[in-house]
Amino acid sequence: MLYTAQERARRDSTRWTLVQGLLAPFQFFVFLTSLALVLHSLVTHTGTAAADTSVVVKTLTLYAIMITGSIWEKVVFGRWLFAPAFFWEDVFSMLVIGLHTAYLATLLGGSGTFEQRMYVALAGYAAYLVNAGQFLLKLRAARLDAERDGQPGLAHSPMATS
Repeated sequence: MLYTAQERARRDSTRWTLVQGLLAPFQFFVFLTSLALVLHSLVTHTGTAAADTSVVVKTLTLYAIMITGSIWEKVVFGRWLFAPAFFWEDVFSMLVIGLHTAYLATLLGGSGTFEQRMYVALAGYAAYLVNAGQFLLKLRAARLDAERDGQPGLAHSPMATS
């Protein structure tokens, strides 16, 4: 079981669940847009400013979802990060944040070539996809738990995780 009854009640009553539910698809849209711009610029050697800007926006969106997700985790589980139910997702999230932050460091520090920066961004994007998959699996597990517990309304709620 992913949540205790008390954790489920806190999850369903906090506004941070809705915030996560809204930020997650928004972040995915930003990711897809940025990915297209990054790949286009790597292939055509044009639009480099747009690609860099899109990666910065993706990184800022990631920071926002990580901060609000940490608040969500504190409200639901009483821990800012690494609650047992989401331990491995949080561990992998640290890799995602590290790669995105490394991209920002190369951009702001003026180190490396445009291509090198974009490869760091793409590594961060690959890690993001794995991490998003982890959270989607947890969302599915939570829905299955709710159905098993006879709570069909909760099984279809827009809950999301950090």
